[in-house]
Amino acid sequence: MRGIAESLSEQDMADLAAYYGTAQLPAQAAGDPAGAGETSAVCAVCHGVDGNSPTPEFPRIAGQHEDYLYQAVRAYQTGARKNPIMAAQVEKLSRRELRELAAWFASRQGLHVKR
Repeated sequence: MRGIAESLSEQDMADLAAYYGTAQLPAQAAGDPAGAGETSAVCAVCHGVDGNSPTPEFPRIAGQHEDYLYQAVRAYQTGARKNPIMAAQVEKLSRRELRELAAWFASRQGLHVKR
């Protein structure tokens, strides 16, 4: 977390503290995979409650393809993708939990491109 926090200004930290101090991170949001409420709440700290990150420093994962999300978190878990923060977050999750999280975040409404 230090690597991310070092880039934040005092105002950024105050803004994040205010946001998360009032944010409602339910133990299990509607449609949240059973038993993954705490895990998805951990994801929400950076990626937003519904996968739509409140800050540009973290990717929006809502609405991404389920297979892509699953492969990405598995790659962090196996070390194929290098990010110590993500690796630590997913290291103890089962494949089933990873699939449930991927499915849940994929089902959230993300950014849409007008065609």
